[in-house]
Formats: sequence, structure tokens, C-alpha cells
Amino acid sequence: MRARHPVVYTAGHMDIFEYVAVLTSIIIGLGMAHLLRGVAGLIQHPGKAKIYWVHLCWVGYLFFTLVFWWWWEFRLNTIETWTFQLYIFVVFYAFTLFLASALLFPASLESYEGYKGYFYSRRAWLFGLVGLTYVVDLIDSLMKGQTYFMSLGMEYLIVSLVQLSLCVVAMLTSNERYHAAFAVAMLAYQLSWAFRMFETIA
Repeated sequence: MRARHPVVYTAGHMDIFEYVAVLTSIIIGLGMAHLLRGVAGLIQHPGKAKIYWVHLCWVGYLFFTLVFWWWWEFRLNTIETWTFQLYIFVVFYAFTLFLASALLFPASLESYEGYKGYFYSRRAWLFGLVGLTYVVDLIDSLMKGQTYFMSLGMEYLIVSLVQLSLCVVAMLTSNERYHAAFAVAMLAYQLSWAFRMFETIA
């Protein structure tokens, strides 16, 4: 029986990065399409279900996160050695973002009192997934190299841990004031962070 060895790709790593990006592009694209289709449905049938502004804040947050994810993930092209484990990790990262997005617009709201009722009934799943993305993002940033990780500053590390803690609280509480403040703060910070940290990538 032949021995099994890990497959490590070292030559033409840019081509390998582009190859990996094909699958993640499909996953992230599906997440964006789901959110856009959900918002379009609200516009097309405004009286079909009661909208909830906190829910819409999270729709905006996740949509911008998916858009920004593409810009951040370009840094993976600096990785010279790709392994199957690394490939699975990147795909898993995209999958968590897609699943969080998919949860925001269910196939049917018949069992819920509008989006507000649905939002609070599924908050443990939603914020569990959002919290997981912060953990995965920390690992993802480390994979892009120590120089890149250090360039993000202490703000990145501290805020990621704070956001993770706030997600745990959001999983456990249905306090509407907490969720309202949390949603607004997260959307505002996401936009602020992205436009402060974005730069031209040559």
C-alpha cells in the first residue's frame, strides 16, 4: 500500500491562489445574491412581512463584510506554499460568511411574527456564526504573515475580542435595546474600519 504524503504546492503560487479563489468566489457570491434577493423581496412585497430595522442593519453589515472580504483576501496571494489544510480553511471561512448571510432571510416567515420575531428566534445561530468569523479572521490574518498582522495594530486584536464577547451576549439575550445598539455600532465600525484600513493593492 502506498504511503500517503501531504501535497504541497510551491511553484506558480499565484496561479494556485487564483484557482482557490474560484470556489470561494462562488460561495461569497451566493451569500451576496441571497442578501440582495432578500432586500429586493422587501421592496417588491412591502406588506408581505413586517420588516425590522435591527435585522436590516445586520443585512447591511454582512453585505459589506462580504464585499470587503474580497479586498482583504487578496493578501493571500503572498502565501508561497499552499497545502490542502490551508485550502480547506479558506473555504471554511467563506462558508461561515455565507451561512450567516443565508440565515438572515429564511425561505418562509409563516411561523414567525415578521422579521423581528424571526431575528430573535434565530439569534443564537446568527451571532454564533458571526462570532466564529472573528476567530477565523484572526487566524486568516496571521496566515498572511506577521508583517501584515502587525500592520493592523492593537486595535484590530482588541476590537475582534470585544466583538466576539458582544456576540456571545447577543446569543444569550433578547433585550431589544442591546441588540439595537449592537447592530448600529457594528455596522458603523465595520464601515469605519474598512475605509480607514483599505489601501491600493498593486
